[in-house]
Amino acid sequence: MSVSPCVNARTVWISDIHLGFKDCKAEYLDNFLSNLKCDTLFLVGDVVDLWSLKKRIFWPEEHYHILLKLYELADKGTRVIYIPGNHDDPFRRFDGEKIGPVEIHMEYDYETAEGKKFLIFHGDAMDAYMKFDWLTRFAGDVLYHFLLFINRWANRFRKWFGKPYFSLAGQIKENVAGARKAIERYKQQCIAEAKRRHYDGVVCGHIHACDLDHKDGFTYCNTGDWIESCTALVEDHAGHLRIIHYVEDVKVVEEKEPESEAVVVNNRAA
Repeated sequence: MSVSPCVNARTVWISDIHLGFKDCKAEYLDNFLSNLKCDTLFLVGDVVDLWSLKKRIFWPEEHYHILLKLYELADKGTRVIYIPGNHDDPFRRFDGEKIGPVEIHMEYDYETAEGKKFLIFHGDAMDAYMKFDWLTRFAGDVLYHFLLFINRWANRFRKWFGKPYFSLAGQIKENVAGARKAIERYKQQCIAEAKRRHYDGVVCGHIHACDLDHKDGFTYCNTGDWIESCTALVEDHAGHLRIIHYVEDVKVVEEKEPESEAVVVNNRAA
């Protein structure tokens, strides 16, 4: 008997899916959405990678199925809120409208079960504060695609030998000082923006680096991505926040309240 991991939550946030890009982990995301039950699902930008599709048409059946799953969740009663990012920027013109059952917003004010006010946005607006010149951005883009190439082939070999998925690209980024510095700078800019607007926390994506940090009464959440990390931010019905890593097995990566006994992820017979 196979066992499928099930997520039952109040609210779930995912971002940086990049449908239409060859490194999108659609197989894992499809399994996640098939075993997801939540009141509200936020899509925090870069759902469809229009930048990549302009360069090369890549739209396998698995990517189409992800869109069907999102519509299916909305039809079954989950409130699906889509906050477009820089890679799907044209959808921002529909701010305040709906595409079928899916709501579209530039950003969103969210209240947790604990009564905390969170700002939800994709995060690309913070790029204006990063102060990288064009050469640095170009070099970073080239190196990032090289990391994804390594990640792709490393995991093909792992799969051949029966090993589970592992984000080699993420591991390399964590050990590169320049990458860590850029991620921290982005984080601090997001925190500063949300604090300036008197929020208790912020939820974002954009940089493909999941994080859940609670400090001095403020909570920073980055949902991660479905290119490298395959992570989602989850709020249970008691208001506790967790980041889960969803591939062959499912584990809690980080959580705001480690002493909580509330169960978010469990196993269900397929």
